[in-house]
Amino acid sequence: MAGSALKEGISATKVKPPSGEEVTWSLDEKVAFLGSPITYGVAASDVVRRETHMSWVFLAGELAYKLKKPVRFPYLDFSTIARREAACRAELALNRRLAADVYVDVVPLVQRGNRLAIGEAGETEKIVDWLVVMRRLDERQTLEQALRMGNVASWQVDRLVTTLVAFYRQASAVLISPEAHLRGLEQSLAYNKRVLLDRNLGPAAGLVRRIDRAQRRFVAERREVIAARVRHRRIVDGHGDLRPEHIWLGDPVRIIDCLEFNARLRAVDPCDEIAFLCIECERLGGNKAGVSIKRRALHALQDGLSEELFTFYRCYRATLRARLAIAHLLEPAPRTPDKWPRDARAYLRIAAAAALRLERLLDA
Repeated sequence: MAGSALKEGISATKVKPPSGEEVTWSLDEKVAFLGSPITYGVAASDVVRRETHMSWVFLAGELAYKLKKPVRFPYLDFSTIARREAACRAELALNRRLAADVYVDVVPLVQRGNRLAIGEAGETEKIVDWLVVMRRLDERQTLEQALRMGNVASWQVDRLVTTLVAFYRQASAVLISPEAHLRGLEQSLAYNKRVLLDRNLGPAAGLVRRIDRAQRRFVAERREVIAARVRHRRIVDGHGDLRPEHIWLGDPVRIIDCLEFNARLRAVDPCDEIAFLCIECERLGGNKAGVSIKRRALHALQDGLSEELFTFYRCYRATLRARLAIAHLLEPAPRTPDKWPRDARAYLRIAAAAALRLERLLDA
């Protein structure tokens, strides 16, 4: 089903250790094996390696293979093979909600003698890791690419909104009390402010404080509005990372890479997630598309969302994205360190504009 590498167990050799000692495989060795065209029996030009914060992705021929890094963060734990297997299986199941034909299988990476191989493990073979196998998609068809080219068509927005509305209507409601939801929101606001005000990271302190002040004022004055969303079961098990780079504008629309590793981060108000998508469109120069997505999605959902609450969601999500961007610099060896302050400033500009509008709405 997933190509010759899965069927034949194409392998790479490692020097055999002294008798009685176990062969161990480092992440670098796994990456080298999975990044080799020989592994898949394809031309070198058909294999692309990509590193993310939590995974390595290998685009090989018509398939993509994802290897999760053995990392542990406050919001996820991939530190053991068993945890990575569970995360792979959750990724397969959850992402099939919005991309059923993309997510093919979860398969083991095995030690076959003194070699690595992709495929089912025999009785004497050891599983050393797990892979999510996906069908490779044409990256020219993402919403991100369309936004950058300035050619998002009205019918594409309609198709995307129809897909999202159907998804949210079918999504499982998250059982949480209004008090717990509000408490979690307030904790997130405090954490955003604390990280963004770290004097070693650079964003303007006054701007961060103004944004935080507007958000806290809304939560204090509109607690009942937020609580009502919870009581009316508007908090659902959503996608959690609804960015244009994860959306393919084909027929059907396919949306990949939900946050499989943390159910709490997927527990969202659909309108919060739509607001997140809109700010990502704006950041990529597609504000017109974002406004169209907002208008059509909120009309189709028809759940009485106020302009105040949507503006708060925009402000909150932009601030959260700024915090996530700048927090990369707190890691021991951040990748692309020059990128994160630029991203944080872009998100803060969006958050500041939303904060100003939010205060005006509250004053009206």
